[in-house]
Amino acid sequence: MKIKDILFFLTIALNGAPCVADSLFFEDEAIQDGLSVFEVSKNFAEIYQKLDGVNWAGKNLNVAIESLESLNPKAHIAATDERIVLVWGDEIIANYPRPNVGDWNAFGEITTALILKMRAQDKYLHNLSESEMYQFVVDSLIRGIDEDGRYVFSKAAEVAEDGRLLTSVGLEGARDNRGNFRVNGIYKGAPADLAGIHQGDLIVQINGKDLPTVSDMEIAEVLSGFNSGTAKIKLLTPTGDKDVVLGRATVVVADADVVHRSNPDGAGILEIVVHQVSDAAVSIINEALARYSDLSGIVLDLRSAIGDDERAAAKLAGLFVGKKPVMRIVETARDEVEVVPGADAVTDAPTVVVVSNMTRGTAEAVAGAFYENSRGVLIGTPTNGAARIATRIDLDSGGALELLNKSIKTGAGHVIDGRGIFPIVCLSNIRSSQQQQAFFLNVINNDFNARDFNKEPNVSVADIRRGCPTITSGGDEDALAAAVSVKILTDKKLYNNLIVE
Repeated sequence: MKIKDILFFLTIALNGAPCVADSLFFEDEAIQDGLSVFEVSKNFAEIYQKLDGVNWAGKNLNVAIESLESLNPKAHIAATDERIVLVWGDEIIANYPRPNVGDWNAFGEITTALILKMRAQDKYLHNLSESEMYQFVVDSLIRGIDEDGRYVFSKAAEVAEDGRLLTSVGLEGARDNRGNFRVNGIYKGAPADLAGIHQGDLIVQINGKDLPTVSDMEIAEVLSGFNSGTAKIKLLTPTGDKDVVLGRATVVVADADVVHRSNPDGAGILEIVVHQVSDAAVSIINEALARYSDLSGIVLDLRSAIGDDERAAAKLAGLFVGKKPVMRIVETARDEVEVVPGADAVTDAPTVVVVSNMTRGTAEAVAGAFYENSRGVLIGTPTNGAARIATRIDLDSGGALELLNKSIKTGAGHVIDGRGIFPIVCLSNIRSSQQQQAFFLNVINNDFNARDFNKEPNVSVADIRRGCPTITSGGDEDALAAAVSVKILTDKKLYNNLIVE
């Protein structure tokens, strides 16, 4: 940025700009643009102080005030040892002396002052509520050092501020070529479901307005707004017109779903789909394993699983592997913490673990635990390689910072972050029905030629991912995962051969 090259000359010219030594704000102007400037400054000061002391998996990174410029493409912030200057387009709109290192109160005030200047220029920023303002500003500061970090505003403070909670009517869909809204999915138990709306119904009117005249933003506000609202909707259905009134309600999505597929010739297969590696998911899975104790096999689907709770991951993996190391947490260059479940396994049923590029965080460690303990056959495509877990830093305001600053290794100490876990059976190489049959035939004839890239750390990750790319069609991937899982679980010889691989 050229601004920094000319900053020296700019600061000489602007050194005479008014600036109060003790504070940038006056007591008789405590509220500016709807914000309590002293309270906001205090909150930002605490955020800077707590961010500064975080270890980042062996590296120490400092939060930079320059990150605020990401709030608007017209904003550029230049910070030197002497000054902090905000340029909007080609105009300098703020120029402050840089605080001393560790003077968090001063950094909090300058951040507040910069935000006020930017809100005056940006209508969108100006219209943000205080909770939304914190969300955007702190996210920009955090993401300067952690792209996945986030700020959690105090729920109590948010309710006190506007008395509302974000909810949904529980339906999904898209506009057709006439501008109407075709329903293509309903959440079970949601208001739309209870009102008798079905997949395929056409929404032609909302609150008396024809859909073609309603903007996408208005539709979004009606379908997923705040719980104080209701909407009158006119539908076209196969049986005729239908008028319904929908109120928004909280829609709860389970962290794991379980389906038991009975088999007349065997004990049946339990399919477990994990969305979030959490204590709730562990409870659901544990209950299912207790209910269906006699199983011929288990399919653990981690294709869209995420997680940042190491304890929950240990509990989940422990249900299958017992008291074996599940992962290692790396917070600093020297410190690694081994995570081991505290209880024995509750099942020894043969297991297939399905992974994909959307398997992230502690879910990758769970997949690695199955692999390293020869407890399950990994199929699918390579995992994401985003194996980090969060540190939650509580703030005096009631909010919190969540920083994915801890790196994860497998229980045996192999690096996952930036690399991933690789399946033994690559589903992207098994596409058509003919190819599936050829795959099964080759496997039965012991001519599988599986290659375990988890044992080849020197092979380029990019090369491995090119050789086993993401499957474009979700339906294609579902069909392949189901067919291959059943084949492996119902052929004991094949299962044992792949476990050995």
